[in-house]
Amino acid sequence: MILLQAQDIGRAFDGIDLFTHINMQVQDGGRVALVGPNGIGKTTLLQILRGVAEPDYGNMTYKKGISIGYQAQNAGLDSDKEIYTEMLDGFAELRAMEKQVHELEAQLSDPAILQDDKQYQDVLKRYDQLSVQFREEGGYGYEAEIRNVLAGFNFPEARFHELISTLSGGERSRLALAKMLLAHHDLIILDEPTNHLDIDTLAWLENYLRGYKGAVLIVSHDQYFLDHTVNEVYELSPTGATRYHGNYTEYRKQRAANLELAWKAYNKQQEEINKLQEYVDKNLVRASTTKMAQSRRKQLEKMDRLSRPTGESSAHFHFSAAKSSGNVVLTVTDAAVGYEAGQPMAQPIDFEIRKGERIAIVGPNGVGKSTLLKSILGKIPFLAGTARFGANVTPGYYDQEQQNLNPKNTVLEEVWSQHPTMPEREIRSALAAFLLTAEDVDKTVASLSGGQKARLTLTKLAMNHDNFLILDEPTNHLDINSKEVLESALADFDGTVLFVSHDRYFINSLAQRTIAISPHGSTTYLGNWDYYQEKIAPQEETEPQSSGKSAPSAANKAYQASKEDQRAMRKLQRQVDDVEQQIDELTNQKDAIEAEMAKPENAASAIKLQDMQKDVDKLTEQLSKLEDDWEEASIALEDFQSKLEG
Repeated sequence: MILLQAQDIGRAFDGIDLFTHINMQVQDGGRVALVGPNGIGKTTLLQILRGVAEPDYGNMTYKKGISIGYQAQNAGLDSDKEIYTEMLDGFAELRAMEKQVHELEAQLSDPAILQDDKQYQDVLKRYDQLSVQFREEGGYGYEAEIRNVLAGFNFPEARFHELISTLSGGERSRLALAKMLLAHHDLIILDEPTNHLDIDTLAWLENYLRGYKGAVLIVSHDQYFLDHTVNEVYELSPTGATRYHGNYTEYRKQRAANLELAWKAYNKQQEEINKLQEYVDKNLVRASTTKMAQSRRKQLEKMDRLSRPTGESSAHFHFSAAKSSGNVVLTVTDAAVGYEAGQPMAQPIDFEIRKGERIAIVGPNGVGKSTLLKSILGKIPFLAGTARFGANVTPGYYDQEQQNLNPKNTVLEEVWSQHPTMPEREIRSALAAFLLTAEDVDKTVASLSGGQKARLTLTKLAMNHDNFLILDEPTNHLDINSKEVLESALADFDGTVLFVSHDRYFINSLAQRTIAISPHGSTTYLGNWDYYQEKIAPQEETEPQSSGKSAPSAANKAYQASKEDQRAMRKLQRQVDDVEQQIDELTNQKDAIEAEMAKPENAASAIKLQDMQKDVDKLTEQLSKLEDDWEEASIALEDFQSKLEG
């Protein structure tokens, strides 16, 4: 079933078209990504798709009664309530129904009603109907679901009573996303949902979205996230939206193949046009060939000419080393990083980097990855140990905090101050390669966007021609196209690269080795992110929690279908089956007692009915607890099944 459909949608600002001829649809249960360069209008299109903005052209159609949830970029939950109370508010109707169920239960135990058979039967009928509805709508499991989702977003039960107004912006953004997921909309639209999420939470969210019963439409710069959540991609351009089947990686392959075919068709037509035009130019003035030349000119005029397949504007920079380094580029020995003596963030750290390698550093937030890079460069002293550069090594540093930029300088001055003898034309050309236009170069650094500052920092780095690039979160603030160009430029670089990144797709594309940092030191893995995850899976299955080592990561749990997972799933299945059997037995007992209570010979005995009602109340209480247990076990079982199938 189609949930929403855009038919020839267009939007203009001040008479200038932002995009036109957008045709797309989202099916029930669909997993759709919307991609395109920054400024193309993705967020504007999302506003139209969700029905809060009108298109200037075209029509939108929706499934009747559709419920759409929307999470805007960096939108935080604005509330003065406690975390758990705010989540409960999303279940107001269920809670009202629950209150009615309890009120009816109380009425059924009221002696006055017990003595009035007709009134009792009416209350009993309403109670049965409402109980069934309450159960079918998830009334016995919504609190377990709240706990599960909050835990996924790093809000354990110990934090449930914290006031939302006291939380950070990132925490309030996570809560806004959690509340929207709990609402169970037919369609959820997520605009950059991975902001403020660490790798473990991202893995949990990917797993959750794979099992989500509604449809999902996502805009994100996180290619790895898209690879693990969508199976359909729409690429937005000023003149339409092209649909691709498959995840993000499949989209890239199909797009590259389509672009190659488009270039072949365009070049073939250009050859034909040039050939025809050359004939016309040579033969139009000759009497013997004029008629043939006129015929070919008409052929040219009628030709449906293909547009040049330029695609969107992309950065086209590259890195090159002015001189070659020795074979050993960096040696770190028995290092401890941190800011206070006796309180290292991580130790001992040992590794060696050789010429030409691309090495990723990964680890949990706060373990000291950025601190390690600064210590290697001598910006922060090691608490212990050493780092030694090899022969002829010239390190270049990309600082994610961009502290090496002077906010008062113009863009041109920022580069010129570093290269005062370089002609202005060459500086402008270098900036243009990083998509900093003629208008941008006269802006102050302080007025630039995060993405522009990132590209300016990369421009300065590329112009230094260092042979060892040390990069701290280089993909932050970059759109997908710029990230892919950066990946390609670093892969083709004739020097050595050491980088810290939380971008799993970037690590997969570039890293030849992965160095994992923990409070207990460093471990080197001979591959990229996926290889690293594969290798740590057996360790996390067998490692006892009391060993002093870090606990299993949620990222690994989300993707590794291990024997431990299989055993846990079978255990949960047994729990579900056992609880279902107990529920059936107690329900049969309750039904039998209620049937006895309805018999005429018992209706006259108030004392007997009161005793029977006490038994019913006791069974109802037991059933309520069992249904909570069943819901928790079922949710856990569903999570495991989705993980193993995914």
